[in-house]
Amino acid sequence: MTNSRIRFISSRGMLLSTTRHFLALFAVWLVLVSNCRTSVAEELRLYDLAQDKEITLAEALPEISKSRLILVGEQHDRESHHRAQLQVIKALHAEGEPLAIALEMFQADSRQALDDWVGGRMSAADFQRVYYENWNSPWPLYGEIFEYARKVKIPLVGLNVARAITQQVARGGFESLSPEQKAKLPFVECRVDRKYMDFIRQAYGAHAHGHLSFGNFCEAQLVWDKVMALNALSYLKTNERTTMVILAGIGHAWKKGIPDHLGNRSSMPFKVLLPRVPGNIEKGLISPADADYIMLGLSQER
Repeated sequence: MTNSRIRFISSRGMLLSTTRHFLALFAVWLVLVSNCRTSVAEELRLYDLAQDKEITLAEALPEISKSRLILVGEQHDRESHHRAQLQVIKALHAEGEPLAIALEMFQADSRQALDDWVGGRMSAADFQRVYYENWNSPWPLYGEIFEYARKVKIPLVGLNVARAITQQVARGGFESLSPEQKAKLPFVECRVDRKYMDFIRQAYGAHAHGHLSFGNFCEAQLVWDKVMALNALSYLKTNERTTMVILAGIGHAWKKGIPDHLGNRSSMPFKVLLPRVPGNIEKGLISPADADYIMLGLSQER
């Protein structure tokens, strides 16, 4: 074999080796870029109302984690609100402390079904049937949250009062309940501050359709808030090391709703995160008296 032939083979070998090395480095770079993009895409942006500035969830997490109760509001039909809720849950779970997810969407007496789902003893089809017995929003809006809870074994806790109770109060007021029903519920009457009264009037206009009295509708809203607050505190009293994320509609989650009743019965610290709703929940329209953070959305939604 001639020297020129040897040099050609040697050069080709070096070229192949260099090419393989380059391709390997390029593959690593693609993975890193992909991971970076995923991380950025999933970064939840918040507006800190106390500090009057925009921050990330990662930056807010040390302060949020100091509370045992974190209320994360939603408009039930907004997929983006549920994605933001899931990001909060994942971030808190990554902290390593015991976590529970409490739900407006389930009645308190659904506990066995919720335990069976998280414990892997119930099929998805059976759990969806239980879900629709409790709630009427499409399953896909909440499915990822429930599936994540099952995957990492986060307990799910139903907070809601039986629908028949709130419907009866909405039709006939708290006094229409029987003594037996009243014995299981906190007393309510429609006495709230002006701001919360304004909210209830908005909800009344949106849902009552004119066939319910405003006073009765207001009492039904307060029964809803108080019972969910009491059920949350009852769970945390039994599970003393657990942090609870409460998922509820904006009207229940903001500080005039469930948190007001929590504060009347406990000194347990809480934080409230509400989703941005243009013209309603955004900078300049609400204050730290209403919430601690506004969820501006994931970075990809900017």
